Amino acid sequence: MTRLVATYRVRSDAGAIEARARAIAVEQSVEMPLDAIDDPAILDEIVGRVEGIEDRGGGQFAVRIGLAAATIEADAGQLLNMLFGNTSLHEDVTLIDVELPAEFATGFGGPRHGIGGLRARAGAADRALTCSAVKPQGIAPGRLAGLVERFARGGLDFVKDDHGLADQAYSPFAERVAACAAAARRAAAATGHSTRYVPSLSGDLERMRRQIALSRSEGVDIVMIAPVLAGFATAQALIRDNPDFAFLAHPTMGGAARVAPELLIGKLFPLIGADAVIFPTYGGRFGYSRATCRALAGNARTASALPIPAGGMTLARIGEQLDFYGPETMLLIGGSLLTARERLTEETAAFTRAVAAHCYG
Repeated sequence: MTRLVATYRVRSDAGAIEARARAIAVEQSVEMPLDAIDDPAILDEIVGRVEGIEDRGGGQFAVRIGLAAATIEADAGQLLNMLFGNTSLHEDVTLIDVELPAEFATGFGGPRHGIGGLRARAGAADRALTCSAVKPQGIAPGRLAGLVERFARGGLDFVKDDHGLADQAYSPFAERVAACAAAARRAAAATGHSTRYVPSLSGDLERMRRQIALSRSEGVDIVMIAPVLAGFATAQALIRDNPDFAFLAHPTMGGAARVAPELLIGKLFPLIGADAVIFPTYGGRFGYSRATCRALAGNARTASALPIPAGGMTLARIGEQLDFYGPETMLLIGGSLLTARERLTEETAAFTRAVAAHCYG
């Protein structure tokens, strides 16, 4: 029986940890007293197994639980359910990692375009890629399109919607995508550099399907989705059904559950097909550590997905960030560029020049 191994960080005293570990194994597999199960095959093959307990000091333990892959198959929502469904309700437990058998991971597909596909879209073989976001909330599609064009004239590879832009009355999705895609094309005609506009998907499954179809009709071939808001199964279906599209994954609501970001964003988002993952870099406004960011980026690259550090990025930090993350990265500077106002294109050009000129150590 193929098993995956989930690792949990558990607060406990040493005398109780073995019982806690066994309880998690049962909760995340059969969710009932074992003495009520009279089928030996279920007891042997389906019930979770405690694979190991490591004392990490300070009343913290790493508990490894083997879970039957047969309870999940290739269903992204069920994967989350079996990894951390009921146990997420215990405030002293955090899901920190999962080891997936190769044949099991292959069933999910992973990134279809990944690092190579995004590099091909940008026409950049060996440097880091660049990105920004159009915002704020409340402005009309014409003004957003103006920002896209100014960013694109500064040489950015990708310009995405702010994740808060949806299908609001002040910025309807269809109108926004048509205007912003046209702006990116105008800039490309003027500069010779192709900038990809990245709309943000929102709403239910059928609405997002319509949004992808509309984006395709405007010549767009990359979109952004928030897997935690949309649901893993929904994100998985959209990625599966649109093989010509690349998908960026946004981390919004990723901190609402006790799942380590290097696992949720770095490993699970790519598993369901994200080609790139956005996350808050260390030293910004969200408080991720250097160790978390390094592990998250490493997990993403291992899955062939591109890491996109963001959240408090500035021009002054470009060299530091590229030294830390290396060339297999897309840097996202948003608000810091927008503060340039009338000098937005010039500041954007300074960003793209600094990335192109950087020598990696």
